Amino acid sequence: MRTANPAATDTVDAAIAAVLDAERAAGDAVAAASETAAAMTESARAAARAIAEATERRIRGIRAAFEDRTAADVAALDAAVARAGEPHELSADERARVAGAAAALAAELLQA
Repeated sequence: MRTANPAATDTVDAAIAAVLDAERAAGDAVAAASETAAAMTESARAAARAIAEATERRIRGIRAAFEDRTAADVAALDAAVARAGEPHELSADERARVAGAAAALAAELLQA
């Protein structure tokens, strides 16, 4: 039976230890990278949520402004309709314009 060379055994043991240390360091690096990736993912999700919330607030503000403006326009139209149904006294100028328009129409109809 042969006796192992102590120097060779020490070299092999050191190489195995170095490989195990490298493997442990690589595992630690993978774990750290996974944690960093998870943190980046959560940060991106938080930013996306903040953008979505801000967009939703803006849409609600725009919708409210549109509804307010539309309500004001409808109220103005309702008021105009109410005024249109009220009797209106023609001024002298308006009566003269109506008479002139009627005379022009009559002249046109007579020529036809």
